[in-house]
Amino acid sequence: MLNKKVVLGISGGIAAYKCAELTRRLKERGCEVKVVMTQSAKHFITPLTMQAVSGEMVSDSLLDPQAEAAMGHIEFAKWADLILVAPATVNIIAKMAAGIADDLLTTLLLATDAEVAIAPAMNQQMYAHPATKTNLATLEQRGVKIWGPGSGEQACGDVGAGRMLEPMELVELVCQEPNEQVLLGKTVTITAGPTREALDPVRYISNHSSGKMGYALAEAALALGAKVNLISGPVTLTAPIKSQLYPVQSAQQMHQQAMALAPQSDVFIGCAAVADYRAADIAEQKMKKQGDELTLTLVKNPDIIADVAALKANRPFTVGFAAETQDVATYAKGKLKNKNLDMICANDVSVQGQGFNSDENALTLFSADSETSLGLTDKRKLALTVMKEIATKLI
Repeated sequence: MLNKKVVLGISGGIAAYKCAELTRRLKERGCEVKVVMTQSAKHFITPLTMQAVSGEMVSDSLLDPQAEAAMGHIEFAKWADLILVAPATVNIIAKMAAGIADDLLTTLLLATDAEVAIAPAMNQQMYAHPATKTNLATLEQRGVKIWGPGSGEQACGDVGAGRMLEPMELVELVCQEPNEQVLLGKTVTITAGPTREALDPVRYISNHSSGKMGYALAEAALALGAKVNLISGPVTLTAPIKSQLYPVQSAQQMHQQAMALAPQSDVFIGCAAVADYRAADIAEQKMKKQGDELTLTLVKNPDIIADVAALKANRPFTVGFAAETQDVATYAKGKLKNKNLDMICANDVSVQGQGFNSDENALTLFSADSETSLGLTDKRKLALTVMKEIATKLI
């Protein structure tokens, strides 16, 4: 990372306060960082703060008399290896999509041939608006990298997608090596998240899966050049823009969608935490409290990954997941053989800080002739390693 030249473009959002930490961490990794701020950004964090952490003068004027030939946008455009807009507000995203150049940052973005990335940060409703989705899709089609957003509690009190990624997450993305397009031309179908098995109109049986691992696999497959189908149970995550999302609720719905897409896929990954059983009968009205006990009759759900692996025609390379709490290797190898899988990814969800609802995980990959241990790390990194391992099996 030594001497990678990063222009950090800060626009006017509350997440701008994170940019001091982001800049400091980038410099720790050996990056040179120059900061460009919009006028509104200066209401959230001062140029003096950014000058102190970057060690460089902060620029905010389109025609800076101190810049080379008084044309700062050309100077920055030629200097940068990467321009990162963080936070990228809904306003600046719209300007970028429309090609508007009314300040230093937006003009710089049009004048550069450097790599450009944005870290969206906005209210969850703004992020969900069709205009924002269209603008993000336009930028991605032009080659702009979309990093995030994350999900969670927002400054306004809302909860949902729209949070800027944390500084260290952005640092890792800045520092990562370009990925070879080893899955170019391949179609990868991934199941993710939990399923919900209804008991009545207001109650259901489910599990603790957040969908983070499956969504990370979708991002990784896209980064490696694949077309991605993402069959997702109910989660609070935002699907990668270039993926084709198929939202489902129940195991039966997931099974139906999986069997439709699997024959069209080169790789099928069953990462979802699918309920093994569902209610035999779903009450039409809300069940009322009666007595101290309630007896439910459950029936077995279809085994999605086994049915995909059993396909006779157009069978994809089939990868399962085994989330276990004991004898992980034994159970995983049993599933690999009994379900006729090509690979299985096993993890111990009894270990605190990994697996369900965590940002980190550790996996062991089993196939008929190999066993590979992947230590505890961020799910995004882990997913990329898994997808690269799958790609080697397709050659």
